[in-house]
Amino acid sequence: MGDLFSDYELDGFFDEVFEATGVRPHYRGVLERLRYLSSDDLERREAIRDGIFRSAGITFTVYGDDDGIERTFPMDLLPRLIPANEWDIIERGVVQRVTALNRFLEDLYAGEQAAVHDGVVPRWLVHTAEGFRREAFGIAVPHAARCLVSGVDLVRDHRGTYCVLEDNLRNPSGISYVLENRAAMTRVLPVAFAEQRVRPVDHYGPMLLRALRSVAPPSAGENPLAVVLTPGVYNSAYFEHAFLARQMGIQLVEGRDLVVDEHVVYMRTTKGLERVDVIYRRIDDDFLDPVVFRPDSALGVPGLLSAARAGNVTIANAVGNGVADDKALYAYVPDMIRFYLGEEPILPNVQTYLLWDDEQRAAVLDRLGELVVKPVAESGGYGMLIGPHASDEEVETFRSRVTEDPRGYIAQEIVALSRHPTLIGDRMEGRHIDLRPFAISGEQVEVIPGGLTRVALTRGSLVVNSSQGGGSKDTWVLQAEGPAKDPDASTVEREV
Repeated sequence: MGDLFSDYELDGFFDEVFEATGVRPHYRGVLERLRYLSSDDLERREAIRDGIFRSAGITFTVYGDDDGIERTFPMDLLPRLIPANEWDIIERGVVQRVTALNRFLEDLYAGEQAAVHDGVVPRWLVHTAEGFRREAFGIAVPHAARCLVSGVDLVRDHRGTYCVLEDNLRNPSGISYVLENRAAMTRVLPVAFAEQRVRPVDHYGPMLLRALRSVAPPSAGENPLAVVLTPGVYNSAYFEHAFLARQMGIQLVEGRDLVVDEHVVYMRTTKGLERVDVIYRRIDDDFLDPVVFRPDSALGVPGLLSAARAGNVTIANAVGNGVADDKALYAYVPDMIRFYLGEEPILPNVQTYLLWDDEQRAAVLDRLGELVVKPVAESGGYGMLIGPHASDEEVETFRSRVTEDPRGYIAQEIVALSRHPTLIGDRMEGRHIDLRPFAISGEQVEVIPGGLTRVALTRGSLVVNSSQGGGSKDTWVLQAEGPAKDPDASTVEREV
């Protein structure tokens, strides 16, 4: 592979591209194509990529960063490829998991709470979860699609087995980067892309709109009106909110654009009030309705929850989903799958220890320097202890935190995340990655082929979140037929 892969080392990790005997078969075409690119070619393509992202405003916000608020989201030039047989396992596993979570949440808030009554999930654990909302009781959702948009974070262990690291069921973000990464890659590496039978992702907007309309209340009629509700331009994911509204061809609104009258939601327009049937909200529960939640919130819509309770509007994702985002509830999802679906989980959880259990906590405290400890209500890679990378002082700090608040933390065995060659300077180096497939729940659960592959750009880091310095890769799910044709070594990519 020339200078790009000189001195490339596997370092004992499962590598997505290389195995002991050489390049994995589904990567051979792409790597054969890249070998003809010089350092100047790569620099030029990186510059084109950056120009595309800047002109499109593809950014994210890092709060509290001294270097500035807005950043262009890094995308590595070497895509991640997933063969059809692997994707089949991922897709079936995500559909199974999201289906069970939808049933649990609908049962919890609008049903008989069967899993709680039968002891599948401890009642006290549910009621002490930060995302649990009593205010959501009695509000049903059509098709039980409470997790209308889900992001399931997957990692691969040292054997290459896909495992679920966590579920994102409130307002999962990142799909805009999936679509924009794909658009950029078709311009930056057009021949490499054309030579592979890559399943498309550009139908996500229509798929999401179809799902939103499918959960509209019966009063909506044949042409329900859906909107995207954003906190505004200062939100870290505002680019994605605006992007998705454009993709679906619907209005992007803020709380001040909506009004509730007689338990019906209306949008203010230049022609007067227009009834709204479905709200794809990107605002957290606490700020959604100041009448019910935080009275100081200027982001939400007064009376919105009463309109939902009256059956006049559907809020997606549903209020109260955060209970299942709790990292302690995560440990019970395999049992939910068995209880609600009568099936064994297709995608396993990472080995997780529940620290309110005296025996598990004692064992974890003895091995604190070997494990990952996470606060149950945090996200974005914040507040974690990665034992082997922590100082003695950090370990002791977490020992005190766990002892004082065992309900507030879980511990997990460290997963040796798989690695993927990533362009660092003028050569490839292995970096740890994960995968967030996105599932849409409407009349049925569908998974967009691929998802967001996140990369820990810092050498040795296991934290892939953009807020912690991570980047991304375009994710190519290959059709079962494999490559359309063998790369023609006489043709060098010069379209860009």
